[in-house]
Amino acid sequence: MRFILRLLINTLSILLLAYLIPGIIVSNFWAALFIAIILGIVNALIRPIVSILTLPIKVLTLGLFVLVINALMLLLASYFVNGVEINSFASAFWGALIISIISWLTNQFLKKKKKRN
Repeated sequence: MRFILRLLINTLSILLLAYLIPGIIVSNFWAALFIAIILGIVNALIRPIVSILTLPIKVLTLGLFVLVINALMLLLASYFVNGVEINSFASAFWGALIISIISWLTNQFLKKKKKRN
């Protein structure tokens, strides 16, 4: 149930990105759902490797380079989905930042809900 809730929230956040950020185009709900799934797979498989390889840069930038990694993962995921287009790195950066904030809020909400039960 929590997985489906997270997937739905990520899908809605991607649709919100298309509305807020001019450089991100999402054709329909199904494209947003598919990129949410692909983004989850990319973050599970590729992001840990990239995080380890860029550890020195993350230390030098006090962790801010994670935002760049998130933007690159969003760009990578968009290449696999036909209905999603990200026009620039700046669009991907701001989109990844918004997705990160929404994901953090979702995790906080689900964590509090889990502690009550």
